[in-house]
Amino acid sequence: MDKKIELFRQLLEVKRYSINSIETYVNAFRQFLLHFKGQDVDVLSERQIEQYINVQVTERKISVSYQKQLVAAVKFWYNGVLGKNLQLDYLYPDRPEFKIPKVFSQQDIKAMLNVCENIKHKAILATIYSCGLRLSELTNLMIKDIDSTQMTVTIRQGKGNRDRVVVLSEKLLLLLRDYFVEYKPKEYLFEGQSGGKYSERSVQQVLKQTLAKAKINKEGSVHTLRHSYATHLIEQGTDIRFVQELLGHKNIKTTLIYTHLTDATKRKIKSPLDNL
Repeated sequence: MDKKIELFRQLLEVKRYSINSIETYVNAFRQFLLHFKGQDVDVLSERQIEQYINVQVTERKISVSYQKQLVAAVKFWYNGVLGKNLQLDYLYPDRPEFKIPKVFSQQDIKAMLNVCENIKHKAILATIYSCGLRLSELTNLMIKDIDSTQMTVTIRQGKGNRDRVVVLSEKLLLLLRDYFVEYKPKEYLFEGQSGGKYSERSVQQVLKQTLAKAKINKEGSVHTLRHSYATHLIEQGTDIRFVQELLGHKNIKTTLIYTHLTDATKRKIKSPLDNL
């Protein structure tokens, strides 16, 4: 199994898939191999693969997005690595997944930052929110990506293998300077105790502990901070195309999900009766 996974990973790298996509595909392919443990997966029929996807959808209740990733990974193995021509596109979900993202209010964000006594933890959360970062983008940030002259942050190799540039907040810059004085990172903006980049799990723990300390009972993840960044930008009137660029979305449709009616937007709406 390990040899197949290594071969799978190598070809994804040759094809220049992004780091995030490679990890997603490898994890999906690993689950596929585990399901057929003891069998030669290279000779499975389209029907057997269909039955596997069906089990994942009906019994494991996987999401629409994970179904897409799973089918793409399996298809890449058979057609990309083995050079077969299996017709698997019909296994992709027809119905697009639409979920209004959960967001923290600006009061929630303020409360989180206020209860952070550890300046590193505070800087981590502030950086994610201020720049609209994905978890992996935060942990991959390097010191050289922060430009205090141009007041920009460069996010390299984001989703879809695309670099992007976002605004460096003045408040964030001041916070990072204080953090630098105390922690003195050498290469990555946020590093572990023994050097190297800070782990994603540690970032998740920081958020979990901060939410509890701030007595915020909403469900939320690190990605919720990114959702909040986008929603708050739109609430303050930022052009949707600019938000798309800041988030690194390839398709404007992905960004349009943030134009859902937030509480702040609802309060601004007047009934037509009030205009009579």
